[in-house]
Amino acid sequence: MEKHITHTSTDLKSLSRFLQILDGSFPSGVFVHSFGLEPHIIKGEVHDIKTLKIYLENLITHQYLQQEFVYIKKVYKAFEDKKINLIKKFDNDYGSFLTYEFAKASKDIGNNYFKQIKNLVKKEEVKRYFNLIENKKCDANEIIVLSALAYDMNINMRNFIVMWTKKNFINISATTLKISRIKPTQIQQMLFEFDDILENIDFENIKDKITNFNPLFEEVIFSHKNLEPKMFST
Repeated sequence: MEKHITHTSTDLKSLSRFLQILDGSFPSGVFVHSFGLEPHIIKGEVHDIKTLKIYLENLITHQYLQQEFVYIKKVYKAFEDKKINLIKKFDNDYGSFLTYEFAKASKDIGNNYFKQIKNLVKKEEVKRYFNLIENKKCDANEIIVLSALAYDMNINMRNFIVMWTKKNFINISATTLKISRIKPTQIQQMLFEFDDILENIDFENIKDKITNFNPLFEEVIFSHKNLEPKMFST
């Protein structure tokens, strides 16, 4: 007999609200760091859909798996253990791993998210963290605030990471339309392929060590010192 998967209204509401928050077309405060995309394109290292896909795959390997995904994992675990002081520490320490402009954008946009979602949360531990932001005791970095919202909405860590990463890749890829000759249809198909790539990441064994050294970023910036990486934001 065929099994039918049912979804509760709460599941649908959580997904709907989270998609709304992550939608870069709405001015809710979305930003993404290019991590050297422009130098890669100008130097010819990213010049077609194949090399763009390699660039994005390297972004997962050399950036997200060593920093953002690690923070998300730590935040989820701290909320599960109701260790709000640990969340506070993660939030206030996060900016130390970022360049100045990136750190400023992370806090500004995280606070913008917070203003829009602070009345949506239901879980006491998330309310306690949001109260710390309200009282200016936390920086409200984007990745911490969104992790808190996802946890509150019962969106599991794996699904949150996939949605957050896909959102970033959509925004980064869209910018290539302005600075490269890659076609929109090619980009769309490539982004579909990342669903399989993200599905095969071993999220349960994400490392605990956080590092801000990204060899992909460092190599291209040092070889093209006059061209700074950009911040894309709405």
